[in-house]
Amino acid sequence: MTRDKRLPSFDELPAKRGNPPRSAWGLFGDDDQVCTINLLTPERIVEAASLVRSGRVFALNWDLELPDPPLFYRQSMRHTITPRRHNVHDDIYDNFNTQSSTQWDGLTHYGHHQHGFYNGVTAGQVTGKEGTRNGIEHWARRGIAGRGVLLDLPRWAARHGRQIDPGRRSEYSADQLVEAAAEQKVVFQPGDILLVRTGWIEWYCSLDQAARINLSRTWPHDIYGLAQGDDSLRFLWDNHFAAVASDSPAFEASPPDPDKGALHETIIGLWGMPIGEMFYLERLAEECAADGAYSFLLTSAPLNKLGGVASPPNALAIK
Repeated sequence: MTRDKRLPSFDELPAKRGNPPRSAWGLFGDDDQVCTINLLTPERIVEAASLVRSGRVFALNWDLELPDPPLFYRQSMRHTITPRRHNVHDDIYDNFNTQSSTQWDGLTHYGHHQHGFYNGVTAGQVTGKEGTRNGIEHWARRGIAGRGVLLDLPRWAARHGRQIDPGRRSEYSADQLVEAAAEQKVVFQPGDILLVRTGWIEWYCSLDQAARINLSRTWPHDIYGLAQGDDSLRFLWDNHFAAVASDSPAFEASPPDPDKGALHETIIGLWGMPIGEMFYLERLAEECAADGAYSFLLTSAPLNKLGGVASPPNALAIK
């Protein structure tokens, strides 16, 4: 771990006296609407760009049509191609839920049950109109670019003779992430964008359509993910990640441990840290395993939608 001593540690939160416990509210100013994305400084982006060696590009968006049917009772997208005139077409997307496939959870997707949304925004301020707060457009206009690091848990587990079942409610711990990082020779740096491969997408693609339909109708979904609790939160905050993402639909274990509560409440609501879900990591993981390099330039261009709650990441890993 390489801590940025200019930032408070997990145990030193809240960042500003009088704000909710464990919150980063006020750390980048009371009017800030991008929080940990602020860690992606020009200097860190330049350093991340130096990681590009082969120029190979790995798109991290999964098919917009997958999962099919969508999980969490989200609606299916309808795509219509409309002819305008001879050899000219437009697209129309109906029922386009920005969280039905690969996504960034924005700052108004998930608030803290008691304290609301990042930097004190209330549900009443989430309008999608001019003046709305914490909309996805702030990430879009700034852009997301920096050093990405991948932790490949299925390959790590296989080396140790351990079994992973991505479709069952089970947990990986912060200690296991640290162990996987050490084996991959990954040294975390402040501002890193952490990607965790759990094997969920690979598992989902192995299901037949009947199993996929059954999965979509099962609630809550059983998902292999990061354990709830202070150890996980301390790991994420003290490494000062700019954003975190995985190939699973929840990033954290689901259903959440009822005695510890969902990590989303703290990560998004109190810290303003983006959570990415269902990132397509299969080809990237194969390349990292082949060349032994698990860090790369990562870019992401969310939708520039006023007041948007979430967005496909439109993310690329470049090696």
